[in-house]
Parts: sequence; C-alpha cells; structure tokens
Amino acid sequence: MLKIGNLVLKVPFIQAPLSGYSDYAMRRLALDFGAPLTFAGVMLAKSAAHPKILRKPDFQPHEDEHPVGAQIFDNDMAMMVKAAKDLQDTGYDIIDLNFSCPTPKVVSRKRGGWMMNDPDIVLETYKRVRDVVTCPLTIKVRIGFDSSEYSYDYFYEIVSEVSRLGIDAITIHGRTVEQRFTGPSNWDILAKVKDEFPNLTIIGSGDLFEPVDIINKLKTSKIDGVQIARGAVGNPWIYKGLIDVWEGKPAPETPNLAEQAEIMKKHFDMISKLYDRKKTVWYFRKFVVRYCRLHPMRKHVLRSLIAAKTGQELIDSIDHWYSDNEKVKSD
Repeated sequence: MLKIGNLVLKVPFIQAPLSGYSDYAMRRLALDFGAPLTFAGVMLAKSAAHPKILRKPDFQPHEDEHPVGAQIFDNDMAMMVKAAKDLQDTGYDIIDLNFSCPTPKVVSRKRGGWMMNDPDIVLETYKRVRDVVTCPLTIKVRIGFDSSEYSYDYFYEIVSEVSRLGIDAITIHGRTVEQRFTGPSNWDILAKVKDEFPNLTIIGSGDLFEPVDIINKLKTSKIDGVQIARGAVGNPWIYKGLIDVWEGKPAPETPNLAEQAEIMKKHFDMISKLYDRKKTVWYFRKFVVRYCRLHPMRKHVLRSLIAAKTGQELIDSIDHWYSDNEKVKSD
C-alpha cells in the first residue's frame, strides 16, 4: 500500500509522467495491467495555464482513469501556481512539480532540473502551489544538479525542508541532472534519505526495468514506492510482473507472441482514436521500438514494423511476425 495525501494505492507502483509517451493510451494500458496511479505527459505550466490549450483533449483526464496525475514544470512561479490550480479544477487528482528534468532544452531555459541550483525557488514554488490546491501535491527532484558537494547540499536542503512542511510525497531520481540517464542510479542515497527522514513518503526513480530487481530496490532501500518510467514503454506487462513479485509469486514469463500482438494492436487502435490518422503510424513507431525488444527476432521485426506506412500495413506486419505459427529464432 502507498499513501499519498488522500490517495491510498493498493500497490506501491506508479506510472511516471513521460513527455511524448504517457498519453491516455499508455495510461489506460498501465491501468489495465495493474498500475494504481498514472500521470499524463509532462506539461509546461505556461501551456497548461492557457485556457484554450487546457481544453485540448491531450490535456484532459478521462473519466475511466482516476486517479490520474498531472506534472508541470516552469521557471515562472506564478504560472506554476495557476497551472496547478487549473489542472486540479480540470479533474486531475494529484499535482507533481518537476524540478528534475535533465533535457538540455529544458535546463538551458532554467526550468526543470536547472532549478536544483536554487533550493529557495524550489521551496517557495512548492509553498505557493500548496496554498492554492487541495489535492495531493508532490515534487520530483534529482540527487543534485551535478556531483559537487554544494549541489548535494542543495538537494539535502530541499528534502529536509519539504519533510518539515509535511509534503504528501517526494519522488527522487538517483542521478544528478548532469548525468541525465548515464551511469547507474544511486539507490544508496535514497536509502540514506529514507533512514534520516522515516516519516517522509519517498518514491524512487531510476533504472527500473525488471520486476525482481525493482522489488529488491524497493525493499532494500525501505522507501515507500517506485515510479516506473522507461521500463513501461512498450511493456505494460511490467505492472503485472511487479504485482506478482510483490505478492511473493514467481516473476511471470515473457508474454507469448499472441499476447504481445493483442496489446500492440489494442495500443495502436487507441492511438488511432486519439490522433489524426495520418500521424498515428509515425507516432506509434517510438512504442514499436520498445515492443519489439520482447520478440526473439527483434531486429527483423523492428525493420518490418518501422517500414509500415499505413495502419493496415502495420497490422499486417504484426499479424505476420506475431503469428503463433511463425517460426522464430533468436537474432
């Protein structure tokens, strides 16, 4: 169980907000496989605070996916406040403030992870948003902007203060902003923070790909939950696997080809209903890259699916490569 404010989740696994990925289709699949809470893609507060943009389907939660969260980032405190209030009023059940994004174009504009350099702004932003929203409010940080001692001190200052303020939860990615996604995520630091702040609800992030390893990280660090990001792209089965391992069952086997085909086609069908059909095949390719990793003939299948130019060509290719009668060999 994971408690975040007034949200009580049966299992401590969350679908992370992923820019360009965690749209309604991906969220719906995550829920179907057991994720108790999902987040929409990361939103620039300036956009989310604009009434015309906020009315777009991409920004709207669906009735069948609650609880669902929204994550925002910006360096404009007033925009963060307005966006958080507007997103709550739109129907989101939890708001997360992103102070962790390491993308160069975000950092160069002094947003996201850059703000780890200024704990005063991070903390003041949190306080001001807390004053205007009644739903659970969380923040996401990294263990510093870089590996310098003062950078870690800034991280520690943020964690210490939000703990004192009684934040609903904090998500910590075990890399610095400068590291982006290179090198191993430092789960020892997460364990150290939990040990020092036992009453602080901590959600871990970073290098979460395999159910057994994830559960081991969760238990050894003694944190409260984990946020699955890249590990869930093209792999919604990860949540079923996590639940099984969490309950003491063996890790499930890789889904067979027929099961993979069923979910891929279901995912593509949902995307086709969300977006302009002229763009759906192109848009789905980034998911195809991940789905194909589970196929024994990954390289051949990937080339075939990426070459599809229409929805029918894509479906035909899936039917061919994922047929139960298809004889496959390892790449």
